[in-house]
Amino acid sequence: MAEKTQIEAEAEIEESFVAVDHDTLIAQIGKGNVMSISGGRIMTRETGVTLPVRYGYTVEVDYAANDTYVVRRVYETKSARIVKGTKTNVYADEVGEVAYRASCYKDEF
Repeated sequence: MAEKTQIEAEAEIEESFVAVDHDTLIAQIGKGNVMSISGGRIMTRETGVTLPVRYGYTVEVDYAANDTYVVRRVYETKSARIVKGTKTNVYADEVGEVAYRASCYKDEF
């Protein structure tokens, strides 16, 4: 059985996302965490939110079909989008802490 590439693994994870209530998601992350991560900047998507950190880094939080969250640290340039880390099966009471840790550059979340 062949190993999946990072792109194949990401595509498989993204297929399991469902629409989310953004107000509930922001409340579960916590306004203090949102301020610490992105200075209050929030970009909404159908399945979650993107919190811009700086220097091309963002934290993406998406709602999965199994009633948990997927948190990713993403680095974007004009020509590439690199997922630096992914945490799956994050419960609502953990999503704020995991999102904050994802925003810390040196932290291995």
